[in-house]
Amino acid sequence: MKKFNVGIIGYGWVATAHIDAINKSDQAQVTAVYSSRELDGKALSDQWGSPISTYTNLDEMLADPDLHVVSICSYPNQHTAQAIQAAKAGKHLIIEKPLALSWEDCLAIQKAVKDAGVKTCVCFECRFSNQFKVIKSTLDQGLLGQLHFGEVDYYHGIGPWYGQFRWNVKKNPGGSSLLSAGCHALDALLLCMDSEVVEVTSYSTNSNSEIFDSYEYPTTSITILKFKNGAIGKCTSSIDCLQPYYFHTHLVGSEGSLLDNKFHSMKLKTDKNSWSSLGMKLLDSGDVSDHPYLDQFNSFFESISNDREMPLTNLETAMKSFQVVFAADKSAEEGRSVRIQ
Repeated sequence: MKKFNVGIIGYGWVATAHIDAINKSDQAQVTAVYSSRELDGKALSDQWGSPISTYTNLDEMLADPDLHVVSICSYPNQHTAQAIQAAKAGKHLIIEKPLALSWEDCLAIQKAVKDAGVKTCVCFECRFSNQFKVIKSTLDQGLLGQLHFGEVDYYHGIGPWYGQFRWNVKKNPGGSSLLSAGCHALDALLLCMDSEVVEVTSYSTNSNSEIFDSYEYPTTSITILKFKNGAIGKCTSSIDCLQPYYFHTHLVGSEGSLLDNKFHSMKLKTDKNSWSSLGMKLLDSGDVSDHPYLDQFNSFFESISNDREMPLTNLETAMKSFQVVFAADKSAEEGRSVRIQ
């Protein structure tokens, strides 16, 4: 089977996780890396076990007719221009979150992708985690009945001990607590609730810890969501917490509830006075090397081969999540509820 040749845009921490996952796939291999700084192609080739060409000019890399896919791992404020440029060059796109730093830029990417007719994968890889595969299966089997409340929260202290801290603290390119990291939790909440969001109300604040003083935007936010089917939800995004990484999940339905890896179901007649356990690997690390990129990328490469949109993390699905993110940030900034059309 012919492999897809993939070019990486931006060579930092997350790029190494992308390269590792892509090269582990039977369907693709990394053959090019673009960076604003000079890289040693031989050293990269030796490190990753396959020939890699390096570029400091993106146009030159995109001009290669044998390059099929590009993975955008650059700073968030560079995503829009690079995604549009790559789409116009006819390359399929893998785009790290956040997709962009404004809704207008998301729409510009969407238009470029539609005009070019290329396939797109947005890195909401938590949808491919064992935790949310098990949770979604539990929901699809109706074991919790009809959900009327869902709560998915992101707790992760992104301080100076993380390499991204040096740029993440800036409004541009960090964006907001949700754009920086908490969007994973909000996207997972939308996956579970399976209904359109019609209104959001959000509040935000900052830590008094000197560790997080350099952030130019509120580092903790809480967002209340109203869904079209009458359900409600909550998403906390805290990137200033001094605690272990925690991806909190609590779902409440007409037939039972789920709390992280525990559940109760009236349909299974489990004991409502104690939790039953679900076998799953919980999301317990913010390290990109632990993220389920391989499963996500395999799904994307299969979608290209079959000329269809990939499930779970295609552009249209991601756009719905980012529309809610931007509405939440607007609500927190303006101190009012925001309707979503």
